[in-house]
Amino acid sequence: MTLAFIRHGQTDWNRDGLLQGSSDIHLNDTGRQQAREAEGMLTQWTWDAIVSSPLARARETARIVAEDLGLQLGPAYPELAERDYGPLEGTPSAEAIERWPDRAYPGAESLDDVVARGLRGLARIDADYPGRNVVVVCHGTIMKYTLIRLTGYPVEVVLNGAVSTMERDGDGWRVLTVNGEPVA
Repeated sequence: MTLAFIRHGQTDWNRDGLLQGSSDIHLNDTGRQQAREAEGMLTQWTWDAIVSSPLARARETARIVAEDLGLQLGPAYPELAERDYGPLEGTPSAEAIERWPDRAYPGAESLDDVVARGLRGLARIDADYPGRNVVVVCHGTIMKYTLIRLTGYPVEVVLNGAVSTMERDGDGWRVLTVNGEPVA
């Protein structure tokens, strides 16, 4: 089984450096173009399904990629939604990171809870598509920390519209690409 994670395309809040989290912000024109370009990072595999987070920016990205791959858009998994940043949503992310460098933001969902939710979502995808190659469109924080937990690979940042892939390796996972770049 190979999984390709695509971070949704850019939104105005991404462009402006604001924390989005569970706020349901739509793609902007740049984000739609990034979604169209993502297909080019997927061409070395054959894909069986495409699924996503239920948030509008992920669903629209998934719809565009599905059309480009000739796939029917699959289900949305609530477990794949972005981290809930609570009262900090809509505030400048740089200020939040400067004030709380450990990312333990007050009123936000904990990173451990985000990863546990991400793992539950992947277990559901695995049960729904056993042994199949699946494109998963979701969000930066849940992707980054879930990939790190699954693979131990140090992911610094997940770019909008970029593809990160991993394949099952026995009982674990092996990272193949991060942000569209092959991993040695």
